[in-house]
Amino acid sequence: MESQTLTYAIGDIHGCADLLDTLLERIAAHAGDRPHRLVFLGDYIDRGPDSAAVLRTISRLHWAEPERVTCLMGNHERMLLDALLTPEAARHWLHYGGEETLDSFGARDLGGLPRDTLDWIESLPTLHGDAARWYVHAGFQPGTAAPDSDVHDRLWIREPFLEGDHDFGRHVVHGHTPQRDGRPERRRFRTNLDTGAVYGGALTAGIFSDTQGPALEFLSVRAA
Repeated sequence: MESQTLTYAIGDIHGCADLLDTLLERIAAHAGDRPHRLVFLGDYIDRGPDSAAVLRTISRLHWAEPERVTCLMGNHERMLLDALLTPEAARHWLHYGGEETLDSFGARDLGGLPRDTLDWIESLPTLHGDAARWYVHAGFQPGTAAPDSDVHDRLWIREPFLEGDHDFGRHVVHGHTPQRDGRPERRRFRTNLDTGAVYGGALTAGIFSDTQGPALEFLSVRAA
């Protein structure tokens, strides 16, 4: 483990900036001098108290070291982008946490959101892979090849992805479906890192090696 590059995959943040800052400190302490990568699984915004601060932190990490930091799009980022297109989509986004996001930016409406932030969100991929794993926000449709999977499924799917055990050729690391007990869900072929931070649960990072699909261990932080 000492000679390997570790990957820290971080689940749904939903505006919980304080938890993110604490978790990043924990990751830095855990990694020490070892080479490591960060993968953020999406849903940075909505519902929680400070989506603006979360986006600032993550985008700055990404801009500073794009080869070491991967940021995926979540369904809440997609909802925000869709909200820019039609009034109906805007109402849908505001109902599912968008009001809190606007408040965190001090914006009265979507027109008050920073253009560079929206451009960054629009550039986010929906899938990342390494030798042992696929990283995605929500999951894949069973029976499909992961690299060719549907973008909507990557952002939104629950069932039938969550049913049973489906082998996609690599271990799947995802979020999207909150685990209300605040613990990551560990399955044979997948790991769910959405531990319900915005619902009073934990914000969790899974720690992965270069070669072993499932997590070696987890780091979690909760609100005091």
